[in-house]
Amino acid sequence: MTRILDRIDRPQDLHRLTEDELVQVAQEVREHIIDTVGEIGGHFGANLGTCELAVALHSLLDSPRDKILWDVGHQAYPHKILTGRRDQLATIRQYDGLAPFCATFESEHDIMGAGHASTSIGYGVGLKEAMRLRGQPNEVGKVAAVIGDGSMTGGVAFEAIHQAGGLGTPLVVVLNDNGMSISPNVGALSRYFNRVRLNPKLWHAREGVEKGLIDLPGGIGAAFEKLGPQFKESIKAFWAPGLFWEELDWAYMGVIDGHDVHALRSALKQAFAAERPVVVHVATVKGKGFAPAEEGGLEGMEQWHAAKPKSIANGSPVAAAPAAADAKPAVPQYTKVFGEAMVREVRRDRRVVGITAAMNSGTGLNILQKAEPDHYFDVGIAEQQALLFASGLALEGVKPVAAIYSTFLQRAYDQIVHDVCLQELNVVLAMDRAGLVGDDGPTHHGVFDIAYLRSLPNIVCMAPRDEAMLVHMLRTALLYDEGPIALRYPRGEGVGVPLPADTEVRAIEIGRGEVLHEGSRVALLGYGSGVQKALDAAEILRSAHGLDVTVADARFAKPIDVELAARLAAEHELLVTLEEGVLAGGFGTAVWEALNEGGHPHHQLLRVGVPDRYVTHGKPALLHEEIGFTGPAIADRVLAAIGAPSQEPVGAA
Repeated sequence: MTRILDRIDRPQDLHRLTEDELVQVAQEVREHIIDTVGEIGGHFGANLGTCELAVALHSLLDSPRDKILWDVGHQAYPHKILTGRRDQLATIRQYDGLAPFCATFESEHDIMGAGHASTSIGYGVGLKEAMRLRGQPNEVGKVAAVIGDGSMTGGVAFEAIHQAGGLGTPLVVVLNDNGMSISPNVGALSRYFNRVRLNPKLWHAREGVEKGLIDLPGGIGAAFEKLGPQFKESIKAFWAPGLFWEELDWAYMGVIDGHDVHALRSALKQAFAAERPVVVHVATVKGKGFAPAEEGGLEGMEQWHAAKPKSIANGSPVAAAPAAADAKPAVPQYTKVFGEAMVREVRRDRRVVGITAAMNSGTGLNILQKAEPDHYFDVGIAEQQALLFASGLALEGVKPVAAIYSTFLQRAYDQIVHDVCLQELNVVLAMDRAGLVGDDGPTHHGVFDIAYLRSLPNIVCMAPRDEAMLVHMLRTALLYDEGPIALRYPRGEGVGVPLPADTEVRAIEIGRGEVLHEGSRVALLGYGSGVQKALDAAEILRSAHGLDVTVADARFAKPIDVELAARLAAEHELLVTLEEGVLAGGFGTAVWEALNEGGHPHHQLLRVGVPDRYVTHGKPALLHEEIGFTGPAIADRVLAAIGAPSQEPVGAA
């Protein structure tokens, strides 16, 4: 049977469909996502929950004149399918394919770029006020911001709600309530949404009580009615699930079944007609239509937040192939190594705690949560609060480790500057996903932290070259009592070195690098993952060109090991710094500053890292190749810098 979806090439094609046909389109969108994402991998559960919502919104609105804002954008695959990108869905998150989130450069229907949480309402207020400033109220479009209950734990969302309520901005917020972000949501606000979600009759009960009291006989009802607004507000205080919103001058509608196209369209029509701030509270199921996610409870929803490539066939999960009997043990992920090391550190020192901002499995702290739940804290999507909470803990002698992705730590920069560094608090910043993370693209690449942290007084910045060094560095950070330490490490598998036993874990001298191999003419000084690239380039130079170069691990970007850097610069024709971070203000710049300001003689300095642009999405290996962060590319640059042809051995006739 021909799908209706195959006739939907732009959102306006939905306008002529009946509601029964719209219901069918929503299901066809869901099936398209299951089949496609199950094959190629990508964000999964949240998208299955927004199929009816995307269809309902686009069937009522005239995009892009009317504007739909998708918070984060990981739930916007149905939106992409309905806005002319149906046949390109198989390229999403692939190199040169569709962007993983909404992207203004990709489609006129993607109104805002996204990837981080809690931003859509703020964009929406700005858009509607800009329309109002144009002075053509009858010609401007409608604006809807779709935000999940997980994103509502972010403070910036509340700032926008406060402003819109004060201005009376005619904005519709669709609160997509599924009880999840990536991990189960936490905190008082989450419990509030749960109560409302599980008790939708509260709203009708309030109306019934109000009407029943007014209708009481013998003049009693009339007396209640005379109380007017005071009476109604008192009743609301007992019964209204939307009281929180109404006290901020928003109209509240809900709870609406987010998988009922008719109910959604009816509520949205009323909301857009109100011409005031309105929130439409919808309840959806993360993973709707895919049984392992829908019926697996919180564990199932978390597991299927994203689907791995080739994890689904014919609408069902594909069983993992059993490992071969002679297969080598898998190299552990840095995230797992960190999580297990945190358990060890908590058991060594009961002052140690772990803090996450709604990324418990993503940071490896789920391991700590299970092993030592009293030493684990999840603040929700609230990185600023994570750092303030850590600061308070540190003031009382606790040893907090804030495990936050490098890209998300940007959201708490003022707290790092004003609270952690200024007061020299013993807070450890454990930055997972440092470097080019791959398929999630420029919103998630962790390439700025070296530069944005190195400029701050009182902080130590370090990075391990392998998973064993990560264990040693975590111990170092927790034994350090002179202020904050930032520890960055990449996504994915380690190098494959043996991990130290408990008795072998040691602290590293702060600000001291390490020479891994002594050579001549050229010195490669790596930082973090840059060390492995240095070793790769060194092997190519030795085996293919007869050039035996020095390789060193800086270990610290602040303080720089000036003695090591000065010796390498003085004894070699070329000093090369290697980092998986932006060059502007990064590790290589720190080395140059140390040599220049210290008056240390040096010949030539070559910096290798991330260029001054946002790098696209794709597999890390492809991205490294694009920016020249590979062993062969580095070897070629070294040979060019010392004037040796890349195709001949150095010194050949």
